[in-house]
Amino acid sequence: MERFDTVVVGAGMAGLTCARMLMDAGRSVVVLEARERVGGRMCTDRTAGFPVDLGASWIHGIRDSALWSLVEALQIPTREFTVGSFQVGGRPMEHFDSAGRRMDAQASARWAAHVEAVDRDLAEVIARSSPGDSYLDVTERALEASGLPPERIVEIREFFRHRVEEQCGAWIGDLDAHGLDQDAIDGDEVIFPRGYDELPRRIGAGVDVRFAHPVHAVGRTADGWIVRADAGSFTATDVVITVPLGVLQSRAIAFDPPLPRPASDSISRLGMGVFNKVFVQFPERFWEEGTCVIRALGAAGERWHSWYDVSVISGIPTLLTFAAGPLGRHLQTLSDAEVVADSVRTLRALYGERVAEPIASWVTRWGDDPHARGSYSHLPIGASHEDHDALAGPFDGGLRFAGEATWGREPATVGGAYESGHRAAESILGRRIDRAAFAAAITAREREAAR
Repeated sequence: MERFDTVVVGAGMAGLTCARMLMDAGRSVVVLEARERVGGRMCTDRTAGFPVDLGASWIHGIRDSALWSLVEALQIPTREFTVGSFQVGGRPMEHFDSAGRRMDAQASARWAAHVEAVDRDLAEVIARSSPGDSYLDVTERALEASGLPPERIVEIREFFRHRVEEQCGAWIGDLDAHGLDQDAIDGDEVIFPRGYDELPRRIGAGVDVRFAHPVHAVGRTADGWIVRADAGSFTATDVVITVPLGVLQSRAIAFDPPLPRPASDSISRLGMGVFNKVFVQFPERFWEEGTCVIRALGAAGERWHSWYDVSVISGIPTLLTFAAGPLGRHLQTLSDAEVVADSVRTLRALYGERVAEPIASWVTRWGDDPHARGSYSHLPIGASHEDHDALAGPFDGGLRFAGEATWGREPATVGGAYESGHRAAESILGRRIDRAAFAAAITAREREAAR
């Protein structure tokens, strides 16, 4: 049985960040990873000869972002792509009304103005909401007070539903009224033309990661902890658990003694959403050059409402759409071919026969992944952002948690995972860790290895 200063469970962004920072401080660390790769929910498929990010894709807001500072320091190339699903305008978009008719620039501007007006009122309604109110409750109150025509209310209601599903992976009626309070973008958004997993691969270079080591038990001992994986057991003074919330909720890992009440309560109260991606490549472009988003409103977009032009990654006409929440869970029961055909059917209702048969496609199923059991965390009715941070610890004996679900200021993001791994390492060391020095050490090791 091997002994280390710290055992980290999970080789995603949080786990690798924590492990690397501890190793830089001279601690002995092992990372136990259930998969055969690093990155966790940062998963890049390169089998087609170009990267397809099946998991995380964006940095949502680069201003004052610690993650963006790391990306810049490591000189990882990015492309500006500021068209998050909750943005109603601001970038070239092709809008279609409820009947599937293309909206001109004036009609699109009116649509954007109406949504922005309701959103301003919605913020005030949320501020006045009561415990137990759902996001559906507050949006309905804001829509009812808007004075807009019934057909426009239907379109905005549909937009709000999709917005919640894509940001949280949950039905709008299950989300707490304050569930989107932290989901503000500050600055541009960017994507990664070389694949997002470059980041965890570079952080994890040289880290002792044991692959195919799913952990099933964590127990307290007289002098620390014993962590039992399918391929062996390890002892340590400190343990950092970074597996996704869905894995914790499944009780795939047994804790002895049982988890402290603050941790178990947070795990029970927080939600794990399902957010799946559908990439479809076409032999030729049928949408306008320069268009960032195709968006169908109301009835036309009831099932599939937005497609994002990500052709820049491969140089081949490619659209990305999302299936989240109840739709995402339902589509996991269908074959990939059925999912793609259903999405393309909606596009043909908008563009007609200009939509050719796809030449390639990718469909994700994060809800079915036993090592994720969902895509990212959210706030169901009755939960709060304090539940995220309460899960982090530290708890008696040196047990800590990290990952996006433990970072209340920016949950459900790679940035939150990175920050949480940094926090866990600082907590173990009992001192501040300079992030600029952390990035510099990565590049220094890379230069040394290249000699």
